[in-house]
Amino acid sequence: MQNQEKCGASCEFDDWSNFEDEDIMQQQSDIKAEEAQKVPFVADKEPLSALASEYQSGSPILLEKIKVLGEQYAAIRRTRGDGNCFFRSFMFSYLEHILASQDQAEVDRIKAKVEECRRTLQSLGHADFTFEDFFASPICFERFAATLLIDLSLASKLFFIGVASILFLEQLDNVLQGNEFSIRFGWLVVMFFRFVTSGEIRKRSEFFEPFILGLTNATVEQFCKSSVEPMGEESDHVHITALSDALGVPIRVVYLDRSSCDSGGASVNHHDFIPTPGDCPNATSGSTETTIPFITLLYRPGHYDILYPK
Repeated sequence: MQNQEKCGASCEFDDWSNFEDEDIMQQQSDIKAEEAQKVPFVADKEPLSALASEYQSGSPILLEKIKVLGEQYAAIRRTRGDGNCFFRSFMFSYLEHILASQDQAEVDRIKAKVEECRRTLQSLGHADFTFEDFFASPICFERFAATLLIDLSLASKLFFIGVASILFLEQLDNVLQGNEFSIRFGWLVVMFFRFVTSGEIRKRSEFFEPFILGLTNATVEQFCKSSVEPMGEESDHVHITALSDALGVPIRVVYLDRSSCDSGGASVNHHDFIPTPGDCPNATSGSTETTIPFITLLYRPGHYDILYPK
């Protein structure tokens, strides 16, 4: 009894016979969450050589592939691996593009797409969004957001969506003025992008259903509720396709994995998610030009970071 009291919680922790599968899964989830907290939501830009240093004692294939990456890309920006890394990487990279390009036409286009997405969510059963007047005051928004961080039950899902869409549009106007953008409430924008993705999947359920069935036995509605809308759920090609199509923004995903190459030499695969031509930035009617995405993400199994071309 004395020994048991001395080791306290650690003895109980080590007694795996008392653990159910759910307990072990929860423990692994807690460990992952704790590790994620050590990484900023969005870190500073680093040279690509910093990525190579992670694998110095690892897979030779990965080191060779990072060398290949270095021929086209100069830098990487890491994001927190909390399940929201795809949406956060997309958000940050898109705002960076607007800040650098000062493309008023693209901002006007994306604003129209955001409004279209809001109408899609309304048509799928969501109430109208009437938040503009309330959030015209920055102080009012600050107080509201701080309250939400304490008790998420104070606001409905719909209210969140409306707040987040307004915040994203305000960020666009801010960067057009040449100001650095803040990701203080980036989690709200991430939430908005999740619902935009969900709305696109549900609106085009016949298109997405075969892909969803290839991943899970869930219906489209179940998939959206369990794997798209909740914060912290990881993203795959279904999420990327839906968000790219909904906002009309091309996205390139570069894959860094241990797959070998049939040719014998190292190569890095990528996939471009391209919306229909009329929805793409700077698209012209009847254009046959290849669209090159201005957002490039690096995918390593279970995680997305941002890549910067040379």
